[in-house]
Amino acid sequence: MTRSLGRLTVTTYDDPDDLTSTGWDELVRMTGAPVFYESAYLKAYHEHPLGQIERFGYLVVTERKAELPAAVLPVALHTQADPLGNLRGVEPRIEGAPALLSHVWHCYDTQIVGAVHRPEVAAAMLAALQDLARQWGVRWIGLINVERHSATASALAATGLTARHLTDRFSADLTGLTDLDGYLRRLGVRPRANLTRCARRAAESGITTTAAPAAETNLEEVAELCGRTAARFGNADYYPVSAFAAFVTGLGKLAHVLAVRQRGRLVAAGVCLADERRFHTWACGVDYNVTGNASPYALLFAQSVALAIELGSVVIEGGRSNAVFKTRHGMSVRPLDAYLSRL
Repeated sequence: MTRSLGRLTVTTYDDPDDLTSTGWDELVRMTGAPVFYESAYLKAYHEHPLGQIERFGYLVVTERKAELPAAVLPVALHTQADPLGNLRGVEPRIEGAPALLSHVWHCYDTQIVGAVHRPEVAAAMLAALQDLARQWGVRWIGLINVERHSATASALAATGLTARHLTDRFSADLTGLTDLDGYLRRLGVRPRANLTRCARRAAESGITTTAAPAAETNLEEVAELCGRTAARFGNADYYPVSAFAAFVTGLGKLAHVLAVRQRGRLVAAGVCLADERRFHTWACGVDYNVTGNASPYALLFAQSVALAIELGSVVIEGGRSNAVFKTRHGMSVRPLDAYLSRL
């Protein structure tokens, strides 16, 4: 589907393989957008969706004589708009209804990638999203997990949409650090002592940590642990085992798998994604049934920071939830908002 608005044209593609010729990845790299917008991520999720997705769309805004797109945005038709229960407090009428939303819930940093400082670009993107919703027979549209005060937030506000707080994500600046000890020195006395003590207890009780490529990991085992952890928070279907394993495998070199084991038993695992500047602690699972009084989650956190620094990342993204631990251990709060509209 193609829609023309003045000098701008918005084309909706159905297949991420078609994005190669559009300049999508070039724009993503040029703007420093996160890994969730790279075509490799989009392709892996398209082929192995972790949520209840009926169909995908990839919106590309182009301008005459321009070499690269003006902006891009992946969207998905969710048969259940609110799998995490975050939207019910924002807009109760959407619960249980289908919706055409920006990207997917497994992305916690939604952006209109590109020239969002130009009001006409965001307006063209929103108009195309409305057209697509009508074509697909959906009443609800919106962008979710948009960072407050970001360029995308400003662009959406300029179109007349209202921001409503959805949840928070967390991140920490790693600039200038060369190892985990440097990060620990930035923390207060108590959190630094907490992580140091945890590492000592782990060594005394036979707990080890490893990092490996996805191809060298039992991803079904990791998915099962992540799924059990999500179930404790009412999201039992958030990491379906077979789809999870296939999706992470499809990410190839983008994915790193961290494992914490006690005498061979997996007690914590994390799937982390890396782009040019960020290290994303994308998914994790934890089993607190360990001996020796060491926290598997704290060990996983420290291991994530260490690997992020080793890879040269300047930001570590901590994802959503577990605010108390993350803020205590050096991460800052980044409020995420939803922009919803009913046709």
